Amino acid sequence: MPQKREHEDEVLSAVRQFARSVNVSRKVVADMSLLVDVTSRLSLKNLDVWERIIRWEFLNSLEVSKSPKWKVWAQPTPFLTWIDLCSGDGFKREKTLRSLSGAAPNSFFFAIAVRRLNDWVPQVREAARDKLLEIAKNSDPENVVDVLCATLPHWNSWGRMDDKDKQILLDITSIENVVLTLKSRFISSTSGPMSSILAQAGRTDKLDRYLNEIAKNAIQPSVRAKTYRCLLERKMTWFAGRKWTWTDKQYCKGRLEPILCERNLSVESPFIETLNLAARDRSPMVRRVAGEMLIRELKSIGAESIKIAELLASDPSSTVAERGRFVLDRLGK
Repeated sequence: MPQKREHEDEVLSAVRQFARSVNVSRKVVADMSLLVDVTSRLSLKNLDVWERIIRWEFLNSLEVSKSPKWKVWAQPTPFLTWIDLCSGDGFKREKTLRSLSGAAPNSFFFAIAVRRLNDWVPQVREAARDKLLEIAKNSDPENVVDVLCATLPHWNSWGRMDDKDKQILLDITSIENVVLTLKSRFISSTSGPMSSILAQAGRTDKLDRYLNEIAKNAIQPSVRAKTYRCLLERKMTWFAGRKWTWTDKQYCKGRLEPILCERNLSVESPFIETLNLAARDRSPMVRRVAGEMLIRELKSIGAESIKIAELLASDPSSTVAERGRFVLDRLGK
């Protein structure tokens, strides 16, 4: 909590300094370096809170530091910057998006721009669709991936987004240097919902050629388990939202059920070789996937199934071993 308060004080101070530079300078571009430096240290969680803080402080600071009205010659030339994406004026947010060019200054401001895909003004969402892909191509891929990792796990909860808006984010995940950075992030990340992010990014086939590498080298067991499952099933599956299903219309009872979508992978992976790798993985989470796929594909595997079943049956994890013993029982061994 004290750390959050410290960050808030730093952000407020940077916003006030930027507002002063806007009011006293007639430069085409004001100096955002301090604001960029401060926001680069912020987490991409609770962005709505940070937007409100910046919006009100910037508006108040502009009024406080404004030159006296009688000094007409001292009035600054109006211009729009990244901070205006936080404005409460929809016209200004739209105009700001359409005026932006080049790279996003950091992941924070790129995240603010991405949030405009869920803006309450349709024209702002349209402007975001028109500009985000261009901005992403010019931006540091590490910043872009930071925002994708913060957005993709819960973008299905963005109620104003439609399929066109989601397609823009999928197009961003398909940029080549972004794909390579995502692959590295899936391998190196030690925490976070990376398996969920992998599933959402896997709506396109750009990551397919790297799935074997991710399965072998990812640090998180959940990522390796998800990747091995995709390779063994030869398809990518992802959570696409929820729909209401009536269980008893007479008494108005029902529940929200998950919507799962899938697509076939664009690459082939040798099934037996991949299954052997999964069965020998260092995590029981992955080995359980191997046991499940062995049971499911038992009829088509042939003699190799006995070796894999014996390996799983001797596993120190009871949930893995019971799968191996089940297969051996089925084979009469």
